[in-house]
Amino acid sequence: MLKRTFKAFQYPDFRTMWIGACTSSIGTWMQTVAQSWLVYEISGSSRLLGLDAFLGQIPIMLLSLVGGVMADRFERRHILIASQVVQLTCAFTLSALVATQVVEVWHILTLSFIVGLAQAFGGPAYQALIPTLVKGEDLPNAIALNSIQFNLARVIGPVLGGLALTKLGAAWCFGLNGLSYVAVIVTLLLVRSPYKPSSVKETVLESMKQGIRFIRQQHSMVSLIALAFLLTALGVPVVTFLPVFVKSIFEQGPNTYTLLLSVSGAGSVVGALFVAAFGHSKHKGLITLINIMLLGVFVAGFSQSKTLWISCVFLFLGSMALISVFALISSLVQLIATDQMRGRVMSVYNVAFRGGMPVGNYCSGEMIERVTAPPVIAANGILLVLTACYFYLVHKKVAKL
Repeated sequence: MLKRTFKAFQYPDFRTMWIGACTSSIGTWMQTVAQSWLVYEISGSSRLLGLDAFLGQIPIMLLSLVGGVMADRFERRHILIASQVVQLTCAFTLSALVATQVVEVWHILTLSFIVGLAQAFGGPAYQALIPTLVKGEDLPNAIALNSIQFNLARVIGPVLGGLALTKLGAAWCFGLNGLSYVAVIVTLLLVRSPYKPSSVKETVLESMKQGIRFIRQQHSMVSLIALAFLLTALGVPVVTFLPVFVKSIFEQGPNTYTLLLSVSGAGSVVGALFVAAFGHSKHKGLITLINIMLLGVFVAGFSQSKTLWISCVFLFLGSMALISVFALISSLVQLIATDQMRGRVMSVYNVAFRGGMPVGNYCSGEMIERVTAPPVIAANGILLVLTACYFYLVHKKVAKL
């Protein structure tokens, strides 16, 4: 069982990439803790908190298709290195602004947008690179292990970020995140991908059309991409607006916020381990829909809880369900895509997966300003349950995968 769960680690290049990505993800979560708290502390506005998340994700929604074409045309490692350098620069810039006490909300919003631009090109390249490092039969395991590194960082990062925020200040969180990007750059220089881009004559627009045609020709691909959008739009806001729950419901500070982020990360790690161990099983589509339904129940339960430990239980279970669905949908999409189309396919998937976040965060932030957080997050949970029911009872293609 243990060998099967961590099977993708037998590939040295994948193992190297995993270590670098995990280090960077820890730094990113350290910044996330400090940045969300800083925005809410400066402005006191859940609208601006949602806007910050929106600006960080909207470039991905708008430009990932172009990024996918670039990932199929050029050396994916070089695109990733350029993306990491931009994000490193933004992190150090924000650290300097905070350290010199001149930071304003518009500084944070602008830098979030620039980071989003870098991720619009780096995301498809990274997702297209990972499958080239392992054999096809080990792809679901590699995707699940990649989810584990991200969510392991969600446990470690918030703890370190919370300590740095309370003991050293926000500037240290941003500076340490800047340093973490160095780990990714080093691993990218060490990894050798077997994928070699072929010369193309068609325009970028024609390449994008080819990718979209390929997706439309594949059974269930459109449904999976629609599910990815709905899942992030409805499931992610519960994490984005944790500072609102911490302050308005529990009347606590950064330590409680760090606790909830760590609980969420721990649940995500367990969910990813579950997929890594059993991702080879049949009926992945049905398991995905069951997890979406459970996610809706747990999100609604968290929104109505007034007791911290009960909220932690709901958040843990919800995060476990959320990451299981992420990993399963991503595995199904990657298995359908061919290597020559993978960058474009994953860019469309990125538009849906990452694009759902800014839409969901912004809409939820606007509604929370009007009616408070609990009913808005509860409504998101109910809509997740209804989404799972629809794809099981009416639009049945996913359930048959």
